[in-house]
Amino acid sequence: MSQTPIKPESKLPALGTTIFSQMSALAQQHNAINLSQGFPDFDGPDYLKARLAHHVSAGANQYAPMTGVQPLRQAIAAKTAELYGHKPDVDSEITVTAGATEALYAAITALVRPGDEVICFDPSYDSYAPAVMLAGGVMKRIALQPPAFRVDWQEFTALLSPRTRLVILNTPHNPSATVWQKSDFASLWQAVKAQEIYVLSDEVYEHICFAKEGHASVLAHPQLRERAIAVSSFGKTFHMTGWKVGYCVAPPALTAEVRKVHQYLTFAVNTPAQLALADMLKAEPEHYRELPAFYRARRDRFVQALAKSRLKILPCEGTYFLLADYSAVSDLDDVAFCQWLTKEAGVAAIPLSVFCAGPFPHKLIRLCFAKQEATLDAAAERLCQL
Repeated sequence: MSQTPIKPESKLPALGTTIFSQMSALAQQHNAINLSQGFPDFDGPDYLKARLAHHVSAGANQYAPMTGVQPLRQAIAAKTAELYGHKPDVDSEITVTAGATEALYAAITALVRPGDEVICFDPSYDSYAPAVMLAGGVMKRIALQPPAFRVDWQEFTALLSPRTRLVILNTPHNPSATVWQKSDFASLWQAVKAQEIYVLSDEVYEHICFAKEGHASVLAHPQLRERAIAVSSFGKTFHMTGWKVGYCVAPPALTAEVRKVHQYLTFAVNTPAQLALADMLKAEPEHYRELPAFYRARRDRFVQALAKSRLKILPCEGTYFLLADYSAVSDLDDVAFCQWLTKEAGVAAIPLSVFCAGPFPHKLIRLCFAKQEATLDAAAERLCQL
């Protein structure tokens, strides 16, 4: 007699394979140029690769300390002080994680209790909501409206309640390619300062910011940083997304709680990669300093190449993404349009509605320009034929 296999009740019943995996698979199936998933099609710095090989050969192949290797935490502290005027304590305020996604998950798990309300801004990165749900929290979303995607601070203040526990923000913002300004952080502080509300600031694109005044970080706001966790990613900075090394900076009390989760989630991160990144930050700091110019050139080349297309390109202030309005090309909704675009035009993109919980009636798609110039030129040629 055969038995029916048991099937656990899902904690995340509405979730399936991410749109990023779906579109990359569709791109491969149809031999399309993949501008959907956010990863470069070029390699990272030669010096960084050489230092990884060096540390592997030198025997640095056992567990790293749970908090991260000391040289990397020291380099992070120095970089943070240089950029934001705040030098975090190497031992009690910096934690190296298995990519930024792990840092985000550990922070949410550490802070959010059952019934707590968490505010985020849609469109929002897809890892936030599942982590909040698994922690028993309740998502409260503010819909940002194109093309500016600015926060309405009156709407934000009205959404606060005695149960508000955490605010999740992302700047430079994926997918809208907009950035927060110092005035946004000032408004956030005025809204939350009277309550015990924490801030999770996703700043993985901190070095890909084109704003004249540079990247505005929560770490540069003296009051907010005392109740904030800032998350960043070496994968974005050094074109090595497959290394999956990130970190978070937070005051000691918050760091202690994040580490309680981190030590039982991944415990430690790839040792030789951490040592190689420490060497890179110390020996070639010009890499992250010059990253805005590096990606600005790619952005401008791609925008210029698309000038004769029927796509309307929205302003890009940061990240390595462009938004394009395709309303002059098709009446399809954005998901159907991206599927058609991949199959028929040979270019894969991401529909913006997948970043939103509520209706998103706008005809916008996201294109990644972290690609070789030849890749961008070929994609633009196809898009100009629409």
